[in-house]
Amino acid sequence: MQDTSTQYDAVIIKCRDLFVKKMKDYGSAWRILRLPSLTDQIFIKAQRIRSLQENEVRKVDEGEASEFIGIINYSIMALIQIENGIAEQPDLSPEKAAELYSKHINITKTLMMNKNHDYGEAWRDMRVSSLTDLIIQKLLRVKQIEDNKGKTLVSEGIDANYQDMINYAVFAMIHLGEAK
Repeated sequence: MQDTSTQYDAVIIKCRDLFVKKMKDYGSAWRILRLPSLTDQIFIKAQRIRSLQENEVRKVDEGEASEFIGIINYSIMALIQIENGIAEQPDLSPEKAAELYSKHINITKTLMMNKNHDYGEAWRDMRVSSLTDLIIQKLLRVKQIEDNKGKTLVSEGIDANYQDMINYAVFAMIHLGEAK
């Protein structure tokens, strides 16, 4: 069995590769998106995954993995937006965007490794459907924090929730066999 760090990296290579290719196709048009718009995009992805998990019939021939990749990449975009603010026009080169992607994924992976140590890799015994539900729960929390203008009384901020969504999506991808 591969170790978690190696499997995590294998998933991220797929996600980052797609991110970089889309940056070359579309540029950084996503830089104009406000956080609630990114949250809604992630919510759409998570709801589709849940629908795929619950429904027997699929009318679009795409599976859960591509949606989890979307959750990871949109969450990275959100973390970049939190750090840099929203742009009026696309303002990142593909190289700079890839650099920021790597920065935020490294921070998020470190968080995962620390939590994974403390929780004893409990995620390995979880179902993909449970990880999906946890992502949706995090999204609902983010929406509430956004509605509260970013203010929390005792809870972690929006960035921590995006990081958790990334990590849950990576775990789901590992369960789906996407860490090869």
